[in-house]
Formats: sequence, C-alpha cells, structure tokens
Amino acid sequence: MAATILIVEDESAVARGLEYALTQEGYTVTLARTGEDGLQAAVNQAPDLVILDVRLPGMDGFEVLRRLRADGAKMPVLFLTARDDEVDKVIGLELGADDYLTKPFGLRELMSRIKALLRRAYGDLADAAGGRVIRHRDLLIDLERRRVSRGQRRISLTATEFEILRHLATRPGRVYTRRELLDLIRDYEALDQDEKTINVHVSHLREKLEDDPADPVFILTVRGVGYQFAER
Repeated sequence: MAATILIVEDESAVARGLEYALTQEGYTVTLARTGEDGLQAAVNQAPDLVILDVRLPGMDGFEVLRRLRADGAKMPVLFLTARDDEVDKVIGLELGADDYLTKPFGLRELMSRIKALLRRAYGDLADAAGGRVIRHRDLLIDLERRRVSRGQRRISLTATEFEILRHLATRPGRVYTRRELLDLIRDYEALDQDEKTINVHVSHLREKLEDDPADPVFILTVRGVGYQFAER
C-alpha cells in the first residue's frame, strides 16, 4: 500500500507542485491550505507523514505540530521554512519535528528525506548487534515494534528520538560524537544540519526516559565528545 502524505501549505503553486511530484513517486497525497484544516486532516486521516509549512495563515505550523504531539500523534513531520532561520528550526525540533527543509529546495533532496523518514518510522530496524529487544534496568526497547517502556509505562518517542536511542542502546559504552549521530539518523546526502540539533533531541529523550533528566542514568554525556548509552 502506498504511503500517505499530508501537505499543509498555503502557497498554491508550491502545494500543487509537491502534490504532483509526490503522486508521480507513487504516494497518496492530501492537501490542506490552513493550519486548522491541516490539523483536522492529520487527526482524522492519520497520514504516514506530514509536510508542514511553518508560516501558515491563522494557526501556524508550530501550533499545528504542538497540538499533534500533545494528542499523541507520532507520524514523522517534515517542516518547511521560508528562510534559513535557525530559530524556526530549533523551535520546530523542540516541538517534535523530525526534519526540516529551507525554501527553495530541490525535489531530489525532498524525496530522499521523505524516504528516509518513512524508513526510519516504519521499517524493520531490528539488527543482529543489539537483538530485537534491549533491556537495561527497567527500560525496554523493542526494536521490531518500535516500542519503548519503563516498567508498565509506555514512552512515546518521535521517529528521530527512537533512532538516536536505538543507535546508542545497541552499543552501550560506545561514545558517539554529535556529528556521528547526525549522520546515522540521516541516510541521505547533502546534509545541511547543525550538530546542535542533536542536543535538542537528546534533551527530549532524557525528559521522557530519565527520572531526573539533570542526572541521567541511561543516556550519558561525554564532555567535549558526545553521548553514550550506559553500559549494562
């Protein structure tokens, strides 16, 4: 079955161009022109991926994403920003976006990012190094079902957060630099990402996983280098 993609974009030419290109690639596409319509479509239709413009009339993309994540929606979200604005990127990532593109962008780059997000979110990511289930203390990571829990509490992660956790936890004690983590969660070329975005994702992971995010026991900081998962 073709993946379904919701495009929330108020610029008609951009929206139609994206719709045509994605349809040619075999995706099932839905369009929404306002934040309100986009939010309703995302909730009612549960698309596999959302392409969300930041600058929308009425409810902007930030608010749409905030409400989606607050409602428990976990589909990948790709932000579109009108300019190379670091503030927009950081805010989007903090709210739970999985990736972003700055307009204007090439269709080849867009397609590669969409495919990467869909593979990360729905592909079979079990690997031999870590097995299908990773356990550490009361933390359980089910790689095949992409489920994370502590005791009886299920933990909801975005696709990007899960990927970072997966890479760290499958090799406990191994120190990853921020650049290595960024490269591992991006399986396409022509990256234009700031390594500091990894800090944002790790901060969110700690808030969800740790009893005390300021004193983590699972995801540890190696000063001046990067991060590692605690050895079991």
